[in-house]
Amino acid sequence: MKTLVSLVSLLAILLVALPGPLYKFGILELGPAFTALRFGVYAGIAALALILIQLIFLRKNISWAAVGVSAILAIVAVGLPMSMMGKAKSVPPIHDISTDLVNPPKFVAIVALRADAPNPVEYAGEETAKQQREAYPELITQKYPQDTEQLFDAAEASINDLGWELVNADKSLGLIEATDTTGWFGFKDDVVVRIRTTGEESYLDIRSKSRVGMSDLGKNAERIHALIDAINSKF
Repeated sequence: MKTLVSLVSLLAILLVALPGPLYKFGILELGPAFTALRFGVYAGIAALALILIQLIFLRKNISWAAVGVSAILAIVAVGLPMSMMGKAKSVPPIHDISTDLVNPPKFVAIVALRADAPNPVEYAGEETAKQQREAYPELITQKYPQDTEQLFDAAEASINDLGWELVNADKSLGLIEATDTTGWFGFKDDVVVRIRTTGEESYLDIRSKSRVGMSDLGKNAERIHALIDAINSKF
């Protein structure tokens, strides 16, 4: 039983931990990767059930260190995907977030990079805008007393500070484009920053859009918040 518990818990953590890197490096497609995650949860639950059987019926022969390690692996294997599912239920199933929902900033240089992306470069539309207004009402156009050049420099520096890949920085157009790659699965999400002025104030809009997936688990909104906070810290 001890060996079986160890093997099942090890299988569970591998099924959860490996799909991300395997997808990231092009070894596994996204569908099979998510299937592996699901089976990792099943294996983790099975390992926890076997541990419970050990604790009830085979207590005298238990190796507490081995049981502890197996339990940790199984809990992580179950907990990580379940936390992702919980996050998915708490945010709208959208992947295109913008501070301007009437006239979202448009990608320019990034268009070519998204040529093969499942999610098209065009804005997702009014249904997405409606869900965003309900979920993220605070994400609106940002206003600054600084001139556009100062704001542009702060935005570009903030993107570099955040470690995103700078794709395009056109000060004459007030346009900055960048790509952020997530750590575990290596998902690429694209960001465009638009800076304009009325002569008295400078206006900053940010749009963040995932290349794949229906729901972004709130990542694009978090990314916009992070960039706004980084910019604000420079003034």
